[in-house]
Amino acid sequence: MDTLLLKKEQLEIPRKTCEFIAIITLLIIFILAGGLGEAPILANDLIANSSITTPAIIQVKDKLFENIDPQAMKNKFETKVAVKYSGQKINNVSDGIKHIRMVKYYNGQPVRINVIEMNQKIASDYEVKPAIASNYTLQHKSTVRTIAGRTNSIAAVNGGYFKPQTGVPLGTLMIDGKMYTGPVYDRVALGIFEDRYEVGRVRFEGSITGNNHTIKIDNINQPRMLSSYVLAYTRDWGKYAPASPRYGVQLQIKGNKILAASANPLSIPEDGYVLVGPKSELGKLFGAEEIEMKLGTNPKWENVKHIISGGPYLVKNGNIFVDIKEEKLLSIGGRNPRTAIGYTADNNLIIVTADGREGSSIGLTLTELASLMKSLGCVNAINLDGGGSTVMYVNGQIVNQPPQAGGIALSNAVVIAKKI
Repeated sequence: MDTLLLKKEQLEIPRKTCEFIAIITLLIIFILAGGLGEAPILANDLIANSSITTPAIIQVKDKLFENIDPQAMKNKFETKVAVKYSGQKINNVSDGIKHIRMVKYYNGQPVRINVIEMNQKIASDYEVKPAIASNYTLQHKSTVRTIAGRTNSIAAVNGGYFKPQTGVPLGTLMIDGKMYTGPVYDRVALGIFEDRYEVGRVRFEGSITGNNHTIKIDNINQPRMLSSYVLAYTRDWGKYAPASPRYGVQLQIKGNKILAASANPLSIPEDGYVLVGPKSELGKLFGAEEIEMKLGTNPKWENVKHIISGGPYLVKNGNIFVDIKEEKLLSIGGRNPRTAIGYTADNNLIIVTADGREGSSIGLTLTELASLMKSLGCVNAINLDGGGSTVMYVNGQIVNQPPQAGGIALSNAVVIAKKI
């Protein structure tokens, strides 16, 4: 028996060594897991830091389990939401998606607020994306309920600005990597990636080259703002391009060839374009055997899947930032129904609507909306279309009270839909 005890003592590893081995083991797991989306922990930092002890190891272990164990991740989200919205009505839309109702008071008057908070990792069967009113052309309008039903969406809100007469979106709109419309006044937009979100003011960058001339393309599928602009139109606009400006011309393009030129509206080819602009510019391309077109945005946002435009900024890099003048949106000031979208430091999506224009809910100013988005944890957030457009749809129901029952017909929406 004594001999056995002696052997056991000789084989016993000191506790500090155990802790060190545990740290290194967890570190290796972190490295193999690609850091699990977090900043890497360096071995030298752990070794040099004398305060790293067993509790620190437990914290690392817990963080690891939270990221690889779906149930632990879900429990953490549930707890965080319960604490964050304590005292409010919280509804479960689906795993990782919550709908919260609340009433806040501004100068003693009420505002009804609806919030959707989504953890994309937990709600992995769903994606956030813009959706247009019609599968055919941009010049259509539908209610949020109709758009949500057509896209089999579990939740939806109204999207960006649009031309009321036609339904054409006014601002950057990309869906599944396809650019539908370009920016207006370089307004702020939300970029939606596979695993993250980004916000920035977006500029259009386009050009066409032929006959040793490079001509700037000012926008895509947008109404003309200046007669000097060169605009590109696709079949998403319709069968025909809009009328040319005075002294203007149109070029029908498919692939790297100019198929036709005319001062009158040309038909837009499938998988092609019609360029419309001043003849003094586009005339430089007449007779070109080949042309090269480039259409894009700045920032480039490589691998971005979807872009939805709005404006102005509400929260920028964690600070309230309302650039209403710079984005030429002074007309939407005052107290109104509002819709906003943003994301938190831990990559949760936040969508908010606030009802207005009635005694039981007076609406929000943009500064109040910005403060609300920041209080909900948003590090970046933007304003979307509001007023009569403000509508939130959850599980088949309109959950807010828009000025017009059910909400007006509009151009586009932001939906949370089942992945195809």
